[in-house]
Amino acid sequence: MITWKEVINFTIKGNLTPNKRVEKSEQEWKELLTPEQFRITRKKGTERPNSGALCSIYDEGKYNCICCNTPLFDSTIKFDSNSGWPSFTQPIKENAIKYHKDISLGMIRVEVMCNTCDAHLGHIFPDGPEPSGLRYCINSESMVLDKK
Repeated sequence: MITWKEVINFTIKGNLTPNKRVEKSEQEWKELLTPEQFRITRKKGTERPNSGALCSIYDEGKYNCICCNTPLFDSTIKFDSNSGWPSFTQPIKENAIKYHKDISLGMIRVEVMCNTCDAHLGHIFPDGPEPSGLRYCINSESMVLDKK
């Protein structure tokens, strides 16, 4: 189980190696994604709170990266954080997520990205439920629910 201390360590010392890498040009991403998906995943945007299609869905399945289809989160660790975004306590695998120190809004946060394709997913906070105490706050537009 990943802890907040490990998350901070990843931002300082580097992330785990992903199982594979997917790299495309900006034009290839634009052709693959909707304009909103592109804005969020490739330009580090954020959807409005409570606007995402996956906020209130708790169906069984895997939440995969919208850009490269890498499994990121499992439905069994999704919870209602009342934050306005889908929230999870752990990634599906330790090396599925990349962590990056984000100071873009004049505060220090930790950005989470797909470790396979560098898609911006959202941010992580140390205010989630036990046992991890983590809250991965993720944009709906950055994921697709695979119900298989």
